Amino acid sequence: MIRTLVTLGAALWAAQASAVTCEKVTHEDKRYTICEVAASEDLRLFLNDESGDVLGHFSSVNETLARDGKRLAFAMNAGMYHDDRSPVGHYVEGGQEQMRVIPNAGPGNFGLLPNGVFCIREGRTDVFETLDYVDQMPQCRFATQSGPMLVIDGELHPRFLPDSTSRYIRNGVGTSEDGSLAVFAISDDYVTFHEFGSLFRDVLETPNALFFDGNISRMYERAGNRSDVGFSLGPIVGVVEDTP
Repeated sequence: MIRTLVTLGAALWAAQASAVTCEKVTHEDKRYTICEVAASEDLRLFLNDESGDVLGHFSSVNETLARDGKRLAFAMNAGMYHDDRSPVGHYVEGGQEQMRVIPNAGPGNFGLLPNGVFCIREGRTDVFETLDYVDQMPQCRFATQSGPMLVIDGELHPRFLPDSTSRYIRNGVGTSEDGSLAVFAISDDYVTFHEFGSLFRDVLETPNALFFDGNISRMYERAGNRSDVGFSLGPIVGVVEDTP
């Protein structure tokens, strides 16, 4: 995974916080920020506050966490959403399902099957292809469905074209085969699906990886002093740590 990137001579900046390790890497002349999180960390999904209002911003998540003496170490947007910021697909927070699984094809990137589900369990994280997720029905503490899949059992999504001209800032997540690591990536250049999927397959070597979104992609990383801003987001994934 990220340790492999160091041996390839990628530019490295190591986060000081133990909860997450981030690096700047270049693959096929495209720049990315990669953050690796152990499944043992406090990894959560966020959507609404206690009043039911959409959090929408990393700063709002931090304000909510501060009441319990905690803060974000890392975060990024985590799945597609409707205009009201509700999830397009399956969504579970704190063990409670808020949106059912959507197994069928549909318009847009989400419906470009196969799509998938990012599942956070106690001590384990996994990216499942959606129909595989339905078959297994894992007991996720947190889950978010998005699409398309970037990598499926070590292979790129079959619809990705090497000569595509559709380029956006994109973000997503891959998981190790044993579920012990989640590897998050955001492009720092405009990239195609094929280029982004190839990063997860060839460099990060995650057997399964899921696209979160494009164009609106944003990341927060405390140790690297990064906090991308913009209009309100839907689901947000974040690593929580105690405030010193």
